[in-house]
Amino acid sequence: MVRRLLLLLSFIIPFSIHSSLPEMVIGKESVEPGIDLVFEGAIKDQVYPSSVFGSEEESDIHLEVLANWNNASPQGSPVGGFVAYLQITAEIINQRTESKKTIVLLPHVNMIDNLHYALNTSLPGRVNDLFTVTFNIKPPETSSLGIHYDWSQEVGLSLAGQYQFTYQDLDFEKISQSKRR
Repeated sequence: MVRRLLLLLSFIIPFSIHSSLPEMVIGKESVEPGIDLVFEGAIKDQVYPSSVFGSEEESDIHLEVLANWNNASPQGSPVGGFVAYLQITAEIINQRTESKKTIVLLPHVNMIDNLHYALNTSLPGRVNDLFTVTFNIKPPETSSLGIHYDWSQEVGLSLAGQYQFTYQDLDFEKISQSKRR
């Protein structure tokens, strides 16, 4: 009995600790053809290899986009499944200094969100400044994803369209000063 309780606690405690960590939902959008997008600012994390995905020590935040099929997605798309091959960039602008940087969000996998697009990054300025972030979503290059005839007839010759979403007055200070471990 005690063993079972300890085993149960070993699963519950990590998830309850994670749920108490600050995370900012920047915005939520739904786009064609049946894709839900959730934009988040999260606590920086160790992601391997750090030379590609950003060093935790040299970053302020972990910028994320969850891209999943929804109920309006084309036939055969698993509802809640990861939408792969999207090209996602984020332009981060410091509203005080107008300094800016553009990053490419890359596929990641973890035990909470599973597959998602993200990158550890430093902010262009002080962490207590306000920021504007513009996310650009593009379909994959035609040479990186084959489109079958049935998809082309029902959806078109692309996985998705091009979209841009801008969010202003973002305060990342609490997230940037937090630690996961």
